[in-house]
Amino acid sequence: MPHEFDTQTEVSRNADGSYAAELWPGWLVGGGLNGGYLLAVIGNALRRRLPDKPDPLVVSAYYLSASTPGPATVAIDVRREGGSVATASVDLHQGDDVRITALATYGDLATLGDDVLTTAEEPELPPVEDCVPNSMAPPEVRAIAPLMDRFDMRFHPDQVGWTVGAPSGKGVLSAWFRLVDGREPDPISLLMVVDALPPVTFDLGMPGWAPTLELTAHVRARPAPGWLKVRHATRNMAGGMFEEDCEVWDSAGRLVAQSRQLARQPRAVVAR
Repeated sequence: MPHEFDTQTEVSRNADGSYAAELWPGWLVGGGLNGGYLLAVIGNALRRRLPDKPDPLVVSAYYLSASTPGPATVAIDVRREGGSVATASVDLHQGDDVRITALATYGDLATLGDDVLTTAEEPELPPVEDCVPNSMAPPEVRAIAPLMDRFDMRFHPDQVGWTVGAPSGKGVLSAWFRLVDGREPDPISLLMVVDALPPVTFDLGMPGWAPTLELTAHVRARPAPGWLKVRHATRNMAGGMFEEDCEVWDSAGRLVAQSRQLARQPRAVVAR
């Protein structure tokens, strides 16, 4: 039986060469669909268009308006294809509205190599069983973020003070992560994982929906099976916007994905 993530990110080719997708309501957060989920939908369309270069290496996306559940179209313009990588521009449309415009470079991580050398330090997390599950998130958070039901997240116990009105103020969130139905991670799912945790501004005492303006994701290697470690951090807030840096480490202790996004300061959202 297909995994939920695969069913809800699948695309089919249209006669004009674009790709049709159905965006699922289970990925809603605040006023629109999660940006990482939408990147994965775009990522699947690119994989279909570039079958001999199946893996995202870098995707840089601008979010022009909030996407909603329902039909969408992904239009791809391959700008260069040759050698070990291909680069394409991508637009995700709903009706007459362009929701996302992106530029992506794809390749084959199996042939590019899976060695990861880094000076970054792997996040220290207590054992999974000693961390705090997302099922314990406050009801008001779960009400505005149905996408949390798609994940099994176990947060560092020192970084969940925001759930009881006592954020640390450090601007860091980290958690163990996997999909609820046991689907193992791959490069396409990593495009979603980099935007899966709550906005790191929760740890600054600023809960609420934080709309993404731009997100750039780098996928460095195909992840090993098992739990992922995900860490989000921010250092700056200015002009009503903040940056959020993400690292994703696999079960083999490798840094397999990174991202930086610019987002608006959280907006209060009333649960419906």
